[in-house]
Amino acid sequence: QVRVVETGGGVVQTGGSLILSCEVSGNVHEITTMAWYRQPLGLQRELVARVTEDGMKCYPRDVPERFTIRRDSTKNAAYLQMTNLGPGDSSVYVCYVDGYTPGLGPGFRIGFDEWGQGTQVTVSS
Repeated sequence: QVRVVETGGGVVQTGGSLILSCEVSGNVHEITTMAWYRQPLGLQRELVARVTEDGMKCYPRDVPERFTIRRDSTKNAAYLQMTNLGPGDSSVYVCYVDGYTPGLGPGFRIGFDEWGQGTQVTVSS
């Protein structure tokens, strides 16, 4: 069973910074994609940043350059560094992971995709 846990959220003043962490545990053979999404209250979930197994990063066009994703494959973890935060960045930030767990025999793998529970970021004005 694969588990995804986010930490690092909290309340920060406008102009402040936060680093969110996403850690994956369980019987994981390989993690391919790690990504951060956010879901402001009453709105749809939107992609913030994604990083692939080989380190390629992808940011949607409307995501500010204040956001940086980083991956530590040795720890099965990904981080989202956010700087110069504003009230519009307030949201639940959720980590998404996909990859493979070992299968029932040699050479077999089972694909998985998991979401974390999310961590709340609140930026006060």
